Amino acid sequence: MSLLRNMFVNFKHIFKKPVTVMYPNKIREVPDRWRLGGFALTYNPETGEENCIGCQLCQNICPSQIITVVRGMETITLPDGSTKKKTFAKEFYLDFQACMQCELCVQVCPTDAIVMVKERRKPGYTREDLLYDKEKLLENGRRILKGQLEVSWITGNRIRELQDPKRA
Repeated sequence: MSLLRNMFVNFKHIFKKPVTVMYPNKIREVPDRWRLGGFALTYNPETGEENCIGCQLCQNICPSQIITVVRGMETITLPDGSTKKKTFAKEFYLDFQACMQCELCVQVCPTDAIVMVKERRKPGYTREDLLYDKEKLLENGRRILKGQLEVSWITGNRIRELQDPKRA
């Protein structure tokens, strides 16, 4: 009986059109709520400073423990002559091969420094292809402000406002 049922299912699908998309030649549209993509570190385009303050909240909340932030501290002199200590991310590493795409790191960031982007990534063939350092992440941030990458739908509101002033 199961053999007949299986043959019926196969026969039913013989005359249907295939749903396979030949990827390099034809690219599907990315859905609005699609979360699988890459990451970017953002910066303020007016001052050129990075938004990451090195608070390590993203590192602490990540369930996969794939983010490593090394905090740096510098002393800046204010216009009135007083000094102030400022923290920043001296080093930032993200191991993409174990990422669960949960976006917790993005949601906890107080300065919207780390955002997820909608991009269809090329496959990585070595471990180094899946390790993001600070420079790779900042380059993705530059691509966001140029309009080459789109920010994930749930986060990055400040970045969307920079891209589209009508939203502010």
